[in-house]
Amino acid sequence: MGLKIIKEELNGLVLFETAVFGDSRGFFMESYRADEFEKYGLPTNFIQDNHSKSAKGVLRGMHFQWDKPMGKLIRVTRGEALVCEVDIRHNSPTLGQYRKYLISEENKQVLWVPPGFANGFLARVDGTEVQYKCTAVWNPACERNITWADTKVGIDWQFEEVGIAEPEISEKDKTAQTLDQWLETKESKYFVV
Repeated sequence: MGLKIIKEELNGLVLFETAVFGDSRGFFMESYRADEFEKYGLPTNFIQDNHSKSAKGVLRGMHFQWDKPMGKLIRVTRGEALVCEVDIRHNSPTLGQYRKYLISEENKQVLWVPPGFANGFLARVDGTEVQYKCTAVWNPACERNITWADTKVGIDWQFEEVGIAEPEISEKDKTAQTLDQWLETKESKYFVV
């Protein structure tokens, strides 16, 4: 068996531990198996793979896509990232709550994020590479983001542990809306529990 659930949170987030077989030559692991996902009642219809590389202190997020809503299976293949997920499902009992996970090439954990979460991460070392399988094809016309600094959500990004005062972010992320602003849109109704 390649994957074992180690944590389930916010009515949908699932953190997996992977079985790693290593010796002096290196290692082997299964980062995804459809039959195991089926056993846990999780989707197996991944149709796009994404791969990003970030310098230390780069923060990407908090991103999501409302049409077609996108689930993500996330892992870090190089470096270390603080991965954060915010529940943005309009009718969710955990709406506005977040969870964060320190995922790295060392711990080889894998995170399942269903549609209805805003996703972001902070690269904690140079050359951090994040890879994720997606349940929908990227649709830039229906991609949105909420600000990583939303005071109502209150994410603690632990910048001091990385040795930075502020993260490096994209122009798009500089103009992101708050969670409350997103919830006022008709598109927010696409996400339900």
